Amino acid sequence: MTTSSTRFSIFAASLLMGAALISGQSAAQSVQPRAAQQKAAAPAPAAAQQALPLKDLRNISIDEKKLRAHMMRPSHTEAIISSKGRSEGKLEFNFPPGLVGPRLDVDGFCKALHAALKDSVEGYVARLNKNGAPVCTLQWSWAKKPSDGSVGWTPDRAMHIASVSKLVTAIAMTKLLDAKNISYDANIIDYLPVYWQKGPNINKITFRHLMTHTSGFSTGSSSSDYLFMKGKVAAGVAGVGQYDYENMNFGLCRILIAVINGNIPKGLILPPQMADIFWDYVTIAAYKKYVEDNEFKPSGVAGPTLDHPASNALAYTFPVGGNGWNSGDLTSVTGGAAWHMSVNQLLNVMNTFRRKGTIMSNAKAQGMLDAGFGIDVVGMNTPAGKLYNKNGLWGDGAAHVEQSLAYFLPEGMELVVLANSPVGAPPKFFRDVVTQIYVNNVH
Repeated sequence: MTTSSTRFSIFAASLLMGAALISGQSAAQSVQPRAAQQKAAAPAPAAAQQALPLKDLRNISIDEKKLRAHMMRPSHTEAIISSKGRSEGKLEFNFPPGLVGPRLDVDGFCKALHAALKDSVEGYVARLNKNGAPVCTLQWSWAKKPSDGSVGWTPDRAMHIASVSKLVTAIAMTKLLDAKNISYDANIIDYLPVYWQKGPNINKITFRHLMTHTSGFSTGSSSSDYLFMKGKVAAGVAGVGQYDYENMNFGLCRILIAVINGNIPKGLILPPQMADIFWDYVTIAAYKKYVEDNEFKPSGVAGPTLDHPASNALAYTFPVGGNGWNSGDLTSVTGGAAWHMSVNQLLNVMNTFRRKGTIMSNAKAQGMLDAGFGIDVVGMNTPAGKLYNKNGLWGDGAAHVEQSLAYFLPEGMELVVLANSPVGAPPKFFRDVVTQIYVNNVH
């Protein structure tokens, strides 16, 4: 372990583990889905016979062959364990009294973070930036173990960032609403597909409600595929305004983005056998393009995916036993989850969003954070300033877990941490572990 005043780096070759990290690109071995999950929803039989109104789409190219083969509800997206936002963990932390002009002890924070994680996870990578430049980099152990391809953690290794995808979606949704002069308090019903049934109180839900999980949807599920969301909108909600963390709040955002951006007319009607497949595929493609054009490109970021390339990290149990789990192509749950990104990619987006003014103005970005759009911890007071956080977790119910944390910190700092297992046994809540270490090192 080496340290300096400007950079702290721990490389993952671990004598304690008796294994050297090897950066490899071998295909992943993965745990197969349980038998009960094998059956997948296929396109309607008549889909191949329907003419498609591609001429009605705007500013988007659609691969018709892929659209016709599109699967709306793959089996591996069912029975998933997901994060629960601010319903989990602590939101406030105690600080030592009598602090004057406190600042983060970067060296102490990085040492303490590594000490807390190195023997409690399969592997992790973390980077702390200040004003967009790295001041601390930690990387440890395997993104994919030797039995799965021998791939080590680095800040450029991608993983499914789970619910941190909601931060990406919130930035896109906020930017588009501002560009179209639509209020955050406008009703979403005016931008939902016309052919959807709308149940009780759907007409009262606003964009702000979706982005703060106060829409009234309370599904008891982590599901957010198109058919699931369409059904819940048809059922309606009991009331609007109470907090309930739901992936579908941000799944709906990807549909709304496609309509508001003019990619697909909200009144577009298709034969029943093809309508859902068409709308699902087109809105995913439109959302992906909008994010790439308006978040990733201004940030100099290329490469994030909604599927799971072989080079991406796998998820493990802790203690580690057996092969890793590949959470798979999560395109069907785009918006609330699904983005696969590296620490560096996410930090570049966060830096550009917060201070460069090319995604939105600095004031708009700060306003979005203060409004709590797409984040869990909103402006937690620390002696150094306000802290904002988004947490992400995705698991298979058999204790294979991938976890992500994105922090906007005081002093112009951002922090991203990825871990590909639970933290400890019994597992600790990832955000609480990292936030407590931050608090302990503000002096």
